[in-house]
Amino acid sequence: MRLSVMKKAAIGSVLYSMAAMGLIYYLSNDKAITISDVAQDEVEESTVTGPEEGKISDPEEEQAGLSENKTVPRENRTASDEDNTAKGTDIADPDKEAGPEENAEKTAEKTKKPQDAGTGEEEDKGEKLIFGTGDSNSTYMRIPLPEECKAEDIVIENYYMNQELCILVGTADADFYEANAISGNLDMVKKGLCEAANEGTDEKGVKLRFSLTGIFEYHTILENHDLYVNFLSPREMYDKIVVIDPYGGGSNAGNEGNGLSEKDITLQVAKKIKEKLDESDIKVYYTRMDDSNPGEEDRVRLANETRADMYIRIQVDANEDSSVYGATTIYNEDYFIPGFGSVELADILEREVVTSIKGKALGLTGAEEEDYAVRSITVPAAAVKVGCLTNKQEAILLGREEYQDKIADGICNAVQKVYEDKNQPGG
Repeated sequence: MRLSVMKKAAIGSVLYSMAAMGLIYYLSNDKAITISDVAQDEVEESTVTGPEEGKISDPEEEQAGLSENKTVPRENRTASDEDNTAKGTDIADPDKEAGPEENAEKTAEKTKKPQDAGTGEEEDKGEKLIFGTGDSNSTYMRIPLPEECKAEDIVIENYYMNQELCILVGTADADFYEANAISGNLDMVKKGLCEAANEGTDEKGVKLRFSLTGIFEYHTILENHDLYVNFLSPREMYDKIVVIDPYGGGSNAGNEGNGLSEKDITLQVAKKIKEKLDESDIKVYYTRMDDSNPGEEDRVRLANETRADMYIRIQVDANEDSSVYGATTIYNEDYFIPGFGSVELADILEREVVTSIKGKALGLTGAEEEDYAVRSITVPAAAVKVGCLTNKQEAILLGREEYQDKIADGICNAVQKVYEDKNQPGG
């Protein structure tokens, strides 16, 4: 009898354990299915599609027209814009996109735009541009235009210090670029934004802002209601390249004395240089043409990425001894090129400026630790300090427009002399 009771208890224990294990398995399996379902719903909701568009051919190879082939626009992604005032669209890897059949079923739907990540700065000022895969063999980016758009309705501005190309399309609106994708060769484009033309100006239409992967020049073709943009390196466009860097700007006034600021004088001299060299065969890049203050790294990048023949910084000096006056030139003594390098540039620069202003030369000196730009640039680089604001008589001259013009003449003469010497046998 006792054995029978124990046997029944053992059987009951086994059955209870089996039931408990079955319940645990059921709950675990049900929870896994629920998580999987939620994850799948989230993937479907985040899928972004765009309108169909035509495959493009290189305009230089096929002038007769465009071959038609349905493609799928690239995915829109969230990314903060470079100046934190607006946000653009990253270009997705076409190898990671969904197949044409899957996306073709969704092209009739309205394009969805994911929420931007907050930056704590200004809200978006425009809409993200839609990018399509286009023809991977093309050398051009293709921008569709309204049928009524003509060449005079398009204005292109290259903001190379911000690595940004802006294209004003005077006859378009934001709706047009919600329905028409940018396509073709997008290798140099990081993101794009479509915003309204500037209020309070004569501008009409929309402005397309393209954030680029570097500093580029461009070549354009207008054909069959499309604008084709070919991005080129500065060296592909120009044989002679100079970078002019007026020191200071914005909150950085530089040296001050006798009611004058270094940043104002250097900017005025740079503007006069621009007037003189604009008609020459020399391409000149300026770090600033207004009261902005680009970072030192941005100024260095401009000289290095353009592979300039020379970098010239314009500065104004100051001295505790108010009797000191004259021009000084500094150079990167750690960077040496046989034949023509920083020290040769500094020598020519000082001689030509001093000759033009009929001033006093204080000599050449090596750049110090605080001269970050001159020390970091990997092309011949020098900074000319055109006078001392702390000297009352020299400050009066530095504030005069005709004297600033003579300084500009001296710098331009130095640039021309460098190229003349390079063209000489053995130069």
